[in-house]
Amino acid sequence: MKRIIVPVLGVFLAGTVFTSCADRSAVTGFKYNDTKWGGFENIDYRGQATGPNLVLIQGGTFTMGMTEQDVTYEFHNVPRRVTVSSFYMDETEVSNLHYREYLYWTTRTFGIDFPEIIDNALPDTLVWREELAYNEPYVEYYFRYPSYDEYPVVGISWLQANEFCRWRSDRVNEAIMADKGYMDININSYNEDNFTTQSYYAGVYTTGVKKGVKDYSPEAGDSKLGRTIKMEDGILLPDYRLPTEAEWEYASLGLIGNQVEGNEMLTDRRLYPWDGNTMREPSSKERWSQGKMLANYKRGRGDYAGLAGKLNDNAIVTANIYSYQPNDYGLYNMAGNVNEWVFDVYRPLTYYDMEDLNPFRGNKYMTKELDEDGNIAELDSMGRVRYRPQTDEEVVNRRNYKKGDVKNYEDGDTASLAYYDYGHSTLVSDRARVYKGGSWADEAFWLSPGSRRYLEEDQSTATIGFRCAMIRLGGDVDNYTRSGNIFKSTDRQKKINEKYRKNTRR
Repeated sequence: MKRIIVPVLGVFLAGTVFTSCADRSAVTGFKYNDTKWGGFENIDYRGQATGPNLVLIQGGTFTMGMTEQDVTYEFHNVPRRVTVSSFYMDETEVSNLHYREYLYWTTRTFGIDFPEIIDNALPDTLVWREELAYNEPYVEYYFRYPSYDEYPVVGISWLQANEFCRWRSDRVNEAIMADKGYMDININSYNEDNFTTQSYYAGVYTTGVKKGVKDYSPEAGDSKLGRTIKMEDGILLPDYRLPTEAEWEYASLGLIGNQVEGNEMLTDRRLYPWDGNTMREPSSKERWSQGKMLANYKRGRGDYAGLAGKLNDNAIVTANIYSYQPNDYGLYNMAGNVNEWVFDVYRPLTYYDMEDLNPFRGNKYMTKELDEDGNIAELDSMGRVRYRPQTDEEVVNRRNYKKGDVKNYEDGDTASLAYYDYGHSTLVSDRARVYKGGSWADEAFWLSPGSRRYLEEDQSTATIGFRCAMIRLGGDVDNYTRSGNIFKSTDRQKKINEKYRKNTRR
């Protein structure tokens, strides 16, 4: 039976509360939210709301890097202690249905005048072809046929995944605006006349916008018209994006379930996103699930699913995005099913070539394009605020960075000891992006969260998909479960477990 998932906006909006408070400033004694005292606002903010399909991953320290033997002898992922800040992660991979929604909106908005935008967004369905295999049915049906609605989208490049994240950020915030009555959904938005968060903040996008927030500024006087939303209100969410490699690996390990009660130390490291070194449910689990496969992967040459009548993982190629038991954060398929793009540029990792807080390689610093009066320049053809790369001259006097593009910082540029001569002695370049997690076509070695591979950012395969992430702003614990273990005896974890039982019970 096909499961029907109905998104409920009220669930993810509940975390944002916007109310007035009449306190005075602790440093000046001036009244907040009072026109007669200047109108400076201090809102009663309860914490960042949880966006659709996201799960809060409480940050912390862990040992990042290989846990398996380095059988490929690449020595490109030396274990090292790092810390990641709290963030949100999609509980599932992005599905065919999710991506078709993106294509539908993009086609309606840009299809008439900018067909090239649609062409650039389409998955490469030809990735299913193999010279000595007959996979034409997947080429024809996998992406669009409803049997595969809740299966992970594949044939998506790193560049395409990033465009999906940008689109999703704006649509989620547009839904928040409409749900709260601050804007009407513009179903006839075409070309640049479509909502983006940045153009709204800049006051450039005005279609269907309503001024519903109380304005305390002296200029407003007794007007009841109100004002538009500002970033300081905390109503709109930060951007969706691909997770960094450190975030992805940390979330995949799910070490929150590996702690000793009353002790901040972990019992040990994990080889996979679950305890132990086997690929099946151990005997200590509930009887109905004993012996079930924990992930979708290839067990050996020619064995993708086991024998008919008692298939090991019930998936010869990909599986439903809600298949198999979620890890201790409630994330599905963090091992197997499809590999997943992460944000980072690929480089071999050692002890010394990364920061120990929120490590990431791939920064290219951008700044908004302004006109001669210092205002936001004209929007681009997709309705987005224009950004340009920061030049080296603009950052020459900075202490914390000296170049606008630091993807090859001390490792890959001509001034470094490690120069990557792309196309001659290596395939590593500033366009090589990391993917992780293992897939339906990979053996168990690649399912370890510490394993890593790379591919050019404009390339795609039938084994790589993606999921999105978002920064957690402010406190590092959930708005409602203020404890160290955010999933300890919570209703959410019970619902996750029940969803898994219903999906796997045969």
